[in-house]
Amino acid sequence: MVDDLVSTIQSRSGDLRGLGAKVRFALGGPGDMILVDARANPVTVTRADANGSSDADCTIRMTPENLNKLINGQLNPMLAFTMGKLKVEGSMGVALKLASLLEA
Repeated sequence: MVDDLVSTIQSRSGDLRGLGAKVRFALGGPGDMILVDARANPVTVTRADANGSSDADCTIRMTPENLNKLINGQLNPMLAFTMGKLKVEGSMGVALKLASLLEA
């Protein structure tokens, strides 16, 4: 599932160019992390481990299923945050910008 999410986010990486930050998606398990580096040109999307992505501007914690729904427009990011399905650590501004770019 995580590899599928990496592929899906990679296919939309052009939409994330304006983010200008590193975002880590923590999806439950210790190896279930995705790092989006929108500081790089082109944007890189990779699987990450807990140690390799400590310099992320923002960490978003959610289940792989909810991330899939978020990417596909089936889950509103603000509603997910309010309901506790999505937790943000670090820059809330980066998280909000990411949400607006994913909805585009």
